[in-house]
Amino acid sequence: MRSMNLRYQPRVDQLRWLAATLVFLYHFQLEYRGLGGAALATPWAGIVTEGHTGVGLFFTLSGFLFMRIAQHNDGVLRYGDYLRNRLLRIAPLFLTIFLVATSIGRDDFQPQDLLYLLATNLGHAPTSATVVTGAAWTISLECLFYLLFPFLARFTLERGARYLLQWLALMAFFKLAAYGVNRNSTLMYFCTFIGRFDQFLAGMLAAMLYRRHRAGLHRHAPWLLAPAAALVIAGSAALHRFAPFGGSPAAPLWIFWSLFESFGWAWFILAWAAFEPRLPRPLERMLCHGGKVSFSFYLLHMGMLHLLAEHVGLVRPSGIGWIDAAVMVALAYGASWALATLSYHTIEEPFLRLRRRYGPARAAAPPTLDEVRPRMQAGIRKWH
Repeated sequence: MRSMNLRYQPRVDQLRWLAATLVFLYHFQLEYRGLGGAALATPWAGIVTEGHTGVGLFFTLSGFLFMRIAQHNDGVLRYGDYLRNRLLRIAPLFLTIFLVATSIGRDDFQPQDLLYLLATNLGHAPTSATVVTGAAWTISLECLFYLLFPFLARFTLERGARYLLQWLALMAFFKLAAYGVNRNSTLMYFCTFIGRFDQFLAGMLAAMLYRRHRAGLHRHAPWLLAPAAALVIAGSAALHRFAPFGGSPAAPLWIFWSLFESFGWAWFILAWAAFEPRLPRPLERMLCHGGKVSFSFYLLHMGMLHLLAEHVGLVRPSGIGWIDAAVMVALAYGASWALATLSYHTIEEPFLRLRRRYGPARAAAPPTLDEVRPRMQAGIRKWH
């Protein structure tokens, strides 16, 4: 998705696609097991069985991207225009999902439930009462970060990365202090400010490192990418083995899990953002489109999975377990992708066209070689 405040970065859209796909695979395997399909027993499938790690990638990527925008604008963000853009980005689809949730739960609806528009991650939010809209819990945490970010960015640019490290230390204290007070601490760390805000901060810290060490990162990115991916996969395997989500309601590993998870993703983001070799063009276009529609994909895929589970069930065209599972993944993923594309063009895109710049006006940057190359090739074909 193109921003009006920072040059388009295909790598960011590709990371959005990855995050949404991991969350999809996580929910798919839950539905698949619920239908009687075989479970993924090996810890090394943790990147799927604990695919909620895609949410950690989303949060860390948000911190990274917004800090890059703040750096590009020298920390000057017009707060009114900034909030207007955030509202245009989030509200149309989120309100649609909230209205779907309140429609489904009309018999139990109370007027005060409207306050859950501000806190979908707490209590008994209407969106959490049904699997169809359950993914909306993350939106309140994103909005909290959006409200605070201009101030966090300004203070970070004034004081340096030390300011973010101070915040991370405070978050570590809150995590330790909260453990044992809440009997369901695993869920608390999974979906609240205490458990997740440090992931946004880790993304901001990654942006500071990217700016300071950009040349070295671009030079060594191919060597950094594989260890970063290995760390993320190994971390998910450890979580699957020792403290899977949905297991112990008070697993100690979850105290610092989100911080460890975000550091792994921050490393991966840095390596992927600095990785210069281009992907094959059809693949790059497909992944960038997946990133563009990732918000719709994320909020709608659970409804599609539920619909398919209820009305199609297990599909066994070959009778071979892993082949049948792959067929079901492909069908469900394609249907979710098509639905997300429809939602993006119908609900999201018209409002996105109303956005404004929220940083100071700048002279247009010279086009990159990748931006110029298609025009050069078109000119060559014309003369030949």
